[in-house]
Amino acid sequence: MRVAIAGAGLGGLCLAQALRGAGIEADVYERDPAITARFQGYRLVLDPVGFEALRRCLPQRWHPLLDAVVSDAYVERLVLDAQLNKIGELGPARSGIVVDRHVLRHLLLTGLTVHTGAALTGYDVLDNGRVEARFAHRDPATADLLVGADGVGSAVRQVLTPRTTPTDTGVRFVIGRTPLTDQFAGLSRAYGGKIVGDGVSLLLGAMRFPIPPKEAAEKLAPEVTLPDIHDYVRWAMVLPPNGSPGTLTAQEAALSRMNGWHPDLRALIERADPDNSTLLSIRVVEPGERWAPGPVTLLGDAVHATSPTGGNGANTALRDAGLLGRCLMEAAEGRQDLLAAVDSYERQMFRYGGEAVRHSLAALPALTATTGMT
Repeated sequence: MRVAIAGAGLGGLCLAQALRGAGIEADVYERDPAITARFQGYRLVLDPVGFEALRRCLPQRWHPLLDAVVSDAYVERLVLDAQLNKIGELGPARSGIVVDRHVLRHLLLTGLTVHTGAALTGYDVLDNGRVEARFAHRDPATADLLVGADGVGSAVRQVLTPRTTPTDTGVRFVIGRTPLTDQFAGLSRAYGGKIVGDGVSLLLGAMRFPIPPKEAAEKLAPEVTLPDIHDYVRWAMVLPPNGSPGTLTAQEAALSRMNGWHPDLRALIERADPDNSTLLSIRVVEPGERWAPGPVTLLGDAVHATSPTGGNGANTALRDAGLLGRCLMEAAEGRQDLLAAVDSYERQMFRYGGEAVRHSLAALPALTATTGMT
C-alpha cells in the first residue's frame, strides 16, 4: 500500500510516522518551497487524547525525547485588567501538556520523505481504483490513497467536497513570542487567562522546556535534530470585531492599543522577536455532508478547522492521524479492504470533528469579550 499525504503540518506528518512504523509507504507533498519557509513555532496545549495519539504514532524509542521537551501546565484562567488586577474568571482551572509546534514538527519530520514545492492542483481517480495527484511543478504521483492534510485552504477538499468551505469568523489577532526572562516569569498569574483593556484581549502562555530541545535530542535520540530554542512567552492580542492593524507590524498593532498598560506587559511586546510575530484571522471549517466513498480523504484543518480558542485544533488533527493510521494498518494486514478502512475513519472523524468545531466556536466569545467574567 502507498499513501500520498498533501500537507506537512502536524496531522499529516503524524500520520506519515504512524504508517512508516507499520511498514506502509507514505510520501508527504508540501506546497511551501521549503520546510522552514514559514515560521510555525507557537506553543500548543495537548489534551490526553491528542498526546496519546501522538505517542502512538511515534517510534517508541523517541518517547523519552518527547517527554523531555514537553511540560505539564496548570493555569487558573483568570481575567485581569491592564494593571494585572483580577476582575473575573474564565471558568475552572485547567491542566494540559504544553509543546512547541516548531520543535514537534521537526521531530515528526525525522526520517520521512517530504517533497517540498509540491502544490497540488487536482487529482484523478483511475480505472484501477488508485488515485493520481497532480502538482504545479512536478510529475504526478500515484497512490492507493490520497490524504488531504493541507489545512484550511485545502486543495484536496476543493475537489473532493467543493461545497465544504471555510467560514471567516471576523476575528483578527496578532500573535508573537518573547524570550521568558525573570521579569516576565512574574506575569505567571496571567498565563492561561486573559488581560482586557481598551477594547482588546491579551492572551499569554508560557513555553518552558524541561531540557532545551537541541540538547535533549543530542542526548536521547542523536538521529533527531531539534531547533536550538529556549523558554518563551507566547502572546496573542484579539482585536476588535473585524479589526485590522493596517500597515502596522504585529508588535506596533499590539502596542498601539496598550497605552497606560502595566509596564511589564508593554515590555513583553516590545521585546518580542519581530520575525516570529504576525497577524492571523480565525476561519473555521465544519464537516458537511459525507462525500462519495473512494481513495481520497481529509484530515485535520482541511475538514474540521477550529477556532484556536477551543484549544482543540492540533489535538483533533493528531486524533485523526492516530485513527486513520490504525484503520490503514488493518487494511494493510488484510483485516478489511481499503475503502472500508477509510469509511470507518470518516464515520468517526465526522462525529468528533464536528463536535470540536462547535466547541471551539462556543468558547470564542469568552476569550474575545473585553469584560471580566465569573
